[in-house]
Amino acid sequence: MSELRQSARQLARRWWPVALAVPLGAVAGAGYATVAHPVYAANAYVVVVPQNPGEGATAVNFAQAYGRLAGQPQVLAGAATATGRTISALETLVHGTTSPDAPVIEITGTGPKPKDAVQSADAVAKSLVAFANTSSAETGVKLVPLAAAAEPEQPTTPSKQLDVAVGGAAGVLIGALVMMTRRRGDDPAPVPAAAAPAVPAPATPAASVAQEPGSARETVRAGGTR
Repeated sequence: MSELRQSARQLARRWWPVALAVPLGAVAGAGYATVAHPVYAANAYVVVVPQNPGEGATAVNFAQAYGRLAGQPQVLAGAATATGRTISALETLVHGTTSPDAPVIEITGTGPKPKDAVQSADAVAKSLVAFANTSSAETGVKLVPLAAAAEPEQPTTPSKQLDVAVGGAAGVLIGALVMMTRRRGDDPAPVPAAAAPAVPAPATPAASVAQEPGSARETVRAGGTR
């Protein structure tokens, strides 16, 4: 039991930043989901119909082109009159998406209330149909409303489950960074290596040559003494 307690204490001392940061991050995510304003999204659908049979590929190409125009001022001008919003406001609330293999355009409208999202999506869809059909003789295709937008039951954002998960993941990251910082602070400083003893340099040839005259004099004195 003492070893288990000791191991538990070591784990707690080592992992306490993560254990503390994860629940705090999850609580912060739940708080954001509670305080943030909800945003609803509704989808309206428009289909591109070719006037000549056998031109399905042409209809798909025009669907992709008109899908890009769904958020442009030329189309939003008519929708702004129907919704009572400005064109710049609709640019942030509505966008169009297309499929690479189907001549269908999806108009997505967003708003703080379900009815606002439905109103924006339907207004832009009708305006896009009217805008495109003015040039049907030149393009050879016609836009037809496929499905009106329905009121969403749940907001798209915020999502409580997603926000809690994101907050917990952020807590894991912050806790891991704190652990790394503490480890670096606890590591002992490297001990400098002991200096090697100085080794005397060998005598140079110049020194030995300088001693030769003296040795020659001693040889001469020794010869005179004899």
